This record gives sequence, C-alpha cells and structure tokens, in this order.
Amino acid sequence: MTGGTFGEGTPPTSLIGRDSELSSLRELVTPPYVRSTIRALLGAPGMGKTALLSEAVRTARSADVRVLQTAGRESEQDLAFAGLHQLLRPVLDRADGLAPRQTDALRGAFGLSAEPAPPDALLTGLAVLNLLAALSEDGPLLVVADDTQWLDQGSLDALTFAARRMDAEQIVVLLAMRGTVLPAGFQRDFPDPLILAPLSLQDAGRLLDAQPQPPYSRTRERVLSQAAGTPLALIELSKAAAADPGAGRGWAAEPLTVSCRLTEVMAARFSVLPADTRAALLLAAAADSPDLATSAVPGISADTLAPAERAGLIRMGAPAPEFTHPIVRAAVYQAAPFSERVTAHLAIADTLHSQPDRRAWHLASTVMAPDEQVALLLEDTAARAQKRGGAVAAARALERAAELSPDDEERARRLLWAARLALSAGQADWVHELSRKALTLTSSPERQITARLSMGWSLLWSRRNAEALDTLLAVASDVAPATPAIAWDAAGFAVTAAYQSGSPVALRRVREAIETLESLPPGEESAHPAEERPATQTDEYRIWIRACIDPFGDRAEAIPLLREVADGPVVDLGIVGAAAWILDESELAVSLLREALSRLRAPGIRGGSGAVLSALQWACIDSGRWNEALDAAREAADIAAAYKMETVASAADLAAAAVAALRGDHARVAPLLDRALAVVDPAEMRGFTARALQAGGLDALAQGGYTAAYTKFRRLFEEDGTPLHQHVSYLSMADLAAAAVRVERGREARELIQRALALVDPAPGPRLEQIRARALALTAEPAEAEERFFGAMANPVGGTWPFERAQLQLDYGEWLRRQRRVNDARPVLSDALETFRRLQATPWVLRAEGELRACGVSVQDRETGPKLLAGLTAQQSEIVRLASRGLSNPEIAERMFLSPRTVASHLYRSYPKLGVSGRHQLRDLFGPDPV
Repeated sequence: MTGGTFGEGTPPTSLIGRDSELSSLRELVTPPYVRSTIRALLGAPGMGKTALLSEAVRTARSADVRVLQTAGRESEQDLAFAGLHQLLRPVLDRADGLAPRQTDALRGAFGLSAEPAPPDALLTGLAVLNLLAALSEDGPLLVVADDTQWLDQGSLDALTFAARRMDAEQIVVLLAMRGTVLPAGFQRDFPDPLILAPLSLQDAGRLLDAQPQPPYSRTRERVLSQAAGTPLALIELSKAAAADPGAGRGWAAEPLTVSCRLTEVMAARFSVLPADTRAALLLAAAADSPDLATSAVPGISADTLAPAERAGLIRMGAPAPEFTHPIVRAAVYQAAPFSERVTAHLAIADTLHSQPDRRAWHLASTVMAPDEQVALLLEDTAARAQKRGGAVAAARALERAAELSPDDEERARRLLWAARLALSAGQADWVHELSRKALTLTSSPERQITARLSMGWSLLWSRRNAEALDTLLAVASDVAPATPAIAWDAAGFAVTAAYQSGSPVALRRVREAIETLESLPPGEESAHPAEERPATQTDEYRIWIRACIDPFGDRAEAIPLLREVADGPVVDLGIVGAAAWILDESELAVSLLREALSRLRAPGIRGGSGAVLSALQWACIDSGRWNEALDAAREAADIAAAYKMETVASAADLAAAAVAALRGDHARVAPLLDRALAVVDPAEMRGFTARALQAGGLDALAQGGYTAAYTKFRRLFEEDGTPLHQHVSYLSMADLAAAAVRVERGREARELIQRALALVDPAPGPRLEQIRARALALTAEPAEAEERFFGAMANPVGGTWPFERAQLQLDYGEWLRRQRRVNDARPVLSDALETFRRLQATPWVLRAEGELRACGVSVQDRETGPKLLAGLTAQQSEIVRLASRGLSNPEIAERMFLSPRTVASHLYRSYPKLGVSGRHQLRDLFGPDPV
C-alpha cells in the first residue's frame, strides 16, 4: 500500500488490510446514485487515504462516472479559492448557464471578472451547488477532495455549503483529511466518517511480506514497532532497512512519532541524491504547485529529477512532478538549510510576475526581517482576496504583512484590517489575537479604541458574554467624555451581551453605564472608527439598550421614544426593529425588520443580516406569521453556515423548534433543541436556555405531558420570582400556570407568578397584561376567574398576538363550559378554533374541537397542514409550503439555497404522502400567513 496523489497516473495497488473500507467506497461510487451522498475519510498521515481515493476514482471512471478532483496544498492554503478553482476549472465553461448573479459570484471568486461582483459567500456556495447539480443531470458525478486540511478556507466553505444541500442530484462527495476526529463545524455535515485505523499486526506482516525486500528477524520487529500499523511507514521503513541494514538499530534509542520517523527516512533518502537533483527537488517542494511545468523554472527538468523518481520520492507527470506523499515534500523542504530555501523561493518568484499573489507569498518566505516592499505586495494580495470574497486568505496576507512591517503603526493598521476580515469570516479567537497584538503596538488613541472594540466584538461573537461586557463597558467609560457616539456604540454591543446572558449583575452594570452617558453634555458626534458608522445613532442605541435591560418597564416613555425614532431617518433599521420586537411592538418590529432585511440581502453585505433574521423570526412567531418565521429561521441558518455564526444558527434552531412544538411536529423538537444548545454555555446564554425551556415546555404541553411541561416552565423562575431571563421568562407565565393546574400545583404557581410580576412595572404593556390575566385566571378561584378572563378579553389589542389570544379564548371557553354556560362558551371556542386552524397549531386545534363537541357543536374534522405534513421531512414540508404559495421550483431553490432538481425530487416524493397528484392541489391545503 502506498501514499501518493490520486489520479489517472496512479498505478493500481493491492490495499492490504483495507478490504472493508475499499468495499464501502467502491459500493458508494458505483452507479446508479439514487441520491447524493457525502463521506469524509479520516486518518493519520500515511494511513492510505490517498490510495483509497485513487481506487474510488478508478472504480468510478471505469463505470463512466465523471470525476472532479482537487487537493489541498500547504503553499495554497492562503490563496483565495485556489482549491475550488482546481476542482471546477475543467467545467467552468458551464458556469455561463447559471443564473447571472451566480455566474458573476463564481467568476468573481476566481478573479476572472474585470469588475467582480461584491463578495457573497452564499451566492458563491449556491453557484457551486447549481453548477455541480447541472453536471449531474448529464450523468453521475464524483467530487473528490484530498488533504482538505490544507484547502483554503474559501474553497472549503463553498464546497461544504454546496455538499450539505445536495440531495436528489447524482453526486457523491468524498473528502479526505488528516486526523481521527472531524474538525469543529464538520460534525453536522459529515456525521458518519470513515476512519482509517492502524493495520492489525497480521495485516502489517502481510504488507511487509509483499515488499521487494521484506525485513526479517530483529529488523522486522523494529519496523513493525516503529511503523505502529501505518502502511506508508511499513513500506518506507522496510526500504530504509533494506538499503542500510544497520539503520534500524538506533530507532529504539531515538523514539519519534511515526510522521517524524518517516520524515527522517525521507530526508536521508534526499540527502544522498546528486546536488543538481537535490536543488531541483527543493525547487519543486518550494513551488508545491500542480501547475509548475518542468520547463518553467530553470534547474527543473525530467533528466535532473530522474534520480529522485528512481528513489521513489516523486512521480514525473504532465505538467508537473508530483511528490509521492506530502510527507516527502515536507521532508525535502525541511532538510534544506534556510539559505537554500530562500534561493529556491526567489527563483520561483521570478517566474510568477503574471501571478502576483503567488509571487508575494514566495517572496514573503525569503525574508525574516521587516521588509516594507514585500509587506506592500502582501497588502495588495489581501485587497484582491477581499474583493473576491476570500476573507480568511486576505486576513492571513495582512497578518504576514504586519509581521514584515518596519513601522509599528503600519503593523497595527494591518493587524486591525486583518481583524475586521477575520471577524467577517467568523474567526472570533483570531480576531481577539490580532486586535490584542495591535493594541500593544499602536499609540494612536483611535486605533487603540478600535482594537479594544474589536476584542469586545470577538468575545461577544464567541459567546463569552462576561468578558465581552467587561471590555465593551470599559471602552464606553473611557471614551464617553470625548466621543459619546463611540461610547453609545460600545454600550449598544455591551447590552447585547447582557441581554443574551440575562445576568442581573450584567444588566445592572449596563444600566449604570447608561446613566453615566445620559448625564454627559452632548458631545461632537463621530463615526465609529472601525465600521464607519454614521453618527446619528444615539437615540437608536438608547432605545435598544432600554429594551434589552427592562423590556417591561417605563413603557410610557419607552414606546413614544421608539415611535419617534422609527418615524425619523433611521440609520440602523435592524437595531430599531429588534428593540420594537423586545418591547412587544410586534407589527412595527416586523415592518422595520423586513425593510432592514431587504437592504441587507444585497450581494456583499448579506452576512450582516444574521442578527436581523434572528429578531425577525421571533417577531413573526409572536405575531402569528409562523411560515414567515420558518423562512427567516431557514435563511438565518444558511447565513450562519456561510459566515460561521454559531449564535445565529442556534437561534434559528430554537425558533424552528418553537414552531415545531406549536404545530405538533414533535419528532423535530428535541433534535433541534439539542443542536441549538450544543454550543451554548447555559450560564453565559440564559436567553437561549430560556427559549429552549419554553419550546420544550410547549412541546410537552401539546402532548399532554403536564408534569414535564411544568418542570420546564418552572425552571424559568427562581423561588423568589427572579426570572431566569428578564424577557423570555415572562412570556411563558400563562403556560406555566396551565401546566401547574393540570398537576394540582396551581396555588404554588400563582404565588410564584405574583412574586415575578412584582419585579416588573405595574403597567408592563398589553401583551404581558394578557399573559398575566390568563395566568392568574387559570390559578384563581371561580369567583375571581371570570373577572380575569373577561378583563383580558375586553382589550382588542391582545389580538396582536393571535396564538396567545386564542389560548386565552380556549381557556375561557373551557372554564365557561365547566360552569355549564355552554351558550357563552361556543362563540369563544369557535374564535379560538379559527385562529388555531389558521396558524396550523394542530394540538390546540384538537383541543378546541373537543371542547366544541362537548358543547354540542358538530365540528367537521379538517385535515390541517401539519397533519398532512406529519409524514414529510422538515425540508419537504418547507418546500411544499412554498410551492403552495405559487413559487416555481427555481424560485424555491434560490430561496432555500438548493438546486431545482432537489426541489422537484422532494415535491415528487411528497405528493403521494399528501394525497395529491400535483402542485396545483397544494394551495387548498395551507392557509396564508397574515400580511
């Protein structure tokens, strides 16, 4: 068994000890492909991943399967979209058949457009998906990526984005990477990796026996011991022992890892080559490019490299020589002294004037001291990568440019630029490191503030709310007297951390900071130095901060200020819309957030829509627009995947879980909640914990699990009434009461609710008034209950939250029926049933129908949407809903970031389950959301 680069030039090999893995891969890549399949192949260096991929490629090609291949390279991991370009280069002519925006995005990513479109990770990923889907229409397609640990981040993100959305296409995706555990972020996409374990002792012996000169006796024992079941090590160490029988005697005295031992063996083989061959091989190792023609660099030729080919270090092929394994390339490069590596890089750079990015990195490898000229070349590389959407590649170039900057202020400037790019790529820890370095270098007050704000944002981004709060409040305090606009900016981010944490201490600290800001005389407004924010946002931040700290307090002042801000020239619609949502101005919130989202959907700025979508999904749930909420949650999940926003992804899962619970889609609730909470520290993110308890409690309530529901809702409050979260907890008070009376703990719940209500403003607004009235009515004595019910029902504003109003009507109708006031109960229950049916809240539909029957009303059963969708997957359900609204397959595909083929396949499989023959019959199954 050998390592090496997969491809047509790789000769067939006998893969000893890999029968099951080889059988699995051959079965996977042999057509027909019923649906798309994705598989990751893991293993330590030398385990045979490349050899297995080669066999998979050979099997596929023999069955007339089209194959697209790429491989990560150490030298290219900082070149934006280099790996993706290698993969798609043979089929780029097909890109013109994509939607124009997708074509522009893909060509822009590859730098093939004179004026590339603004970078957009979603459009690039969608372009890759639809290009591969179009190719699969011609026949089955195998996509193979080796050494993905070295793929540039842009390529890896686009490929995984597309892969996770494949379904009905005839596509198999194989990715091989080093290690035995999937990297963070891959678990969701590749849940069942094929892991290559070391060979058994028996198979290791068989592999040694298959070598031209197998080792025996003590030498054999040393080879087996040193190789530790690694196929490549068994082969190469047996060669080393055959060439020098005494080589193995020192191995036991020098314990090394398998990779280090292999590197040592390869370096020894390299060192005995002729001088001109060593020089040529070092040039090839430094270039590390599949496009390096042997004639392109002086000193490289087939004749010169022939001894290296005979030594098994390379394979000669067109257009470039290939190292038999990445370990060989690393050994050759590391074996040469630095001065020789510099000479090699300079020689290669001299041939790359038409490829300035590669040239800049080669020149950067030749200097150890500051060099502004090379730093400027890297900065130009970063600008090009940024323009094409390669944020990570751009940030890496700027970080290296900063290392080479002679001037500390220039170094700080480049580091802060890199930090902004790293933040857009979701690399929070890297942002913190870059900003911290910049802070130690700069004496500029503006850059110091920018660095500190970046550190605060990175902490907030990575859900380290306590640290974020400390950092951001310190910035607000330090800059408040001179630049209050920046102080309000910092406070606005700080309160986001406080809201997410739900910590009373954090909320109090922000309140104290705001009181200090409010007491300052008006200062000269100035834009945020890092983000160039307009300077008229003080009132917008003020209302956002007030909403987060005390959503139910002092509404007599808060609501007029909110409306005044909303009616003016709003700078940040997202902040104002989110404040309106928290303050229960739901209709205003939906309007503002929709408008903000329409602006943020433009190419190049779509990554900023994650927070807006998170607020919109909850505002839509509150206001009865549940289908729109699911649309927002799905889009938020896609945004989060493209831009590495785990908080946004978790919030989307929580919203989807809430709607699933309300509609009785019970099988989906627990997996969504588990996924949402997997990256959340409950102590740092009480808001998320409260949402999960809320959704879990509703799910239990819908299924009649009243004890479980009470247990979950009860955790939203401490014994003294202190809420787990200052906003979310209060929204479940009535559901807590409903569960409590079912388990005969109504008095206990009533006392707890009264203690909790004593902590908020006496006039907390119509929504909480309605929730409070329902909670107290459910737990009241009969003489008091009707007054509570009737008082809440009398306020028409409560209809702004239709599900909560319908719950109130259902409870009141049940109470009236128990009081034998059947005639009074019927119209109330009928109104509730109508709302539940419109919302497709199946568990509550069934309860309302049952109550009406008990009142003597003949209720005709209706197959509501959720009942019909029960047999569909979540994705099929969403596609069916969109099709019922009249959207075409391409329109659904673009909205859901799928291929049209996948949409068509899902619809075709859904029709029999729904009892319909075509999409024209879907419209009657689903009621529209409110406008």
